[in-house]
Amino acid sequence: MAEYRFSTTWRIHAPLPAVWDAIFHADVWPTWWKSAIRVVEIERGGVRGVGALHRYTWKGALPYQLTFDMRVIRIEPLRILEGQASGAVEGKGVWSFSNHEGCTIVRYNWHIHTTTWWMNWLAPLACRLFRWNHDVVMREGARGLARRLGANVKMDGRTFSPN
Repeated sequence: MAEYRFSTTWRIHAPLPAVWDAIFHADVWPTWWKSAIRVVEIERGGVRGVGALHRYTWKGALPYQLTFDMRVIRIEPLRILEGQASGAVEGKGVWSFSNHEGCTIVRYNWHIHTTTWWMNWLAPLACRLFRWNHDVVMREGARGLARRLGANVKMDGRTFSPN
């Protein structure tokens, strides 16, 4: 098993409720996030969404797709959205939201290990490529979110504009 820890920060010039709404409703990610190929709801959660289970299929720059399930395990509206992944990757993903100087700050921490034999086999040689691919996926998310919200999104010193 190969283990990965990723952390991405987006600085978004849009109101926190609009940003939360875009991230919270994962079922519509494929309409604005190029790398999100498919999101399928498998189980509905409770009234606030805790317990919901979705199957995600992602495609980055490398020639493979990654499919895994994510169960929502914690929701603190406008603050925290946390899920537990299983399938091709296993681990935890946490979206955290805050405001700073009129900007919405979104941080995504993704701590996972791969369960797919070929990814584990290639990990010693390809771990840098897998990290790069993750960054590509997150840049595509920033680009799509900028368009969806009509606002600038900053990530890793880059600014993605809505047009």
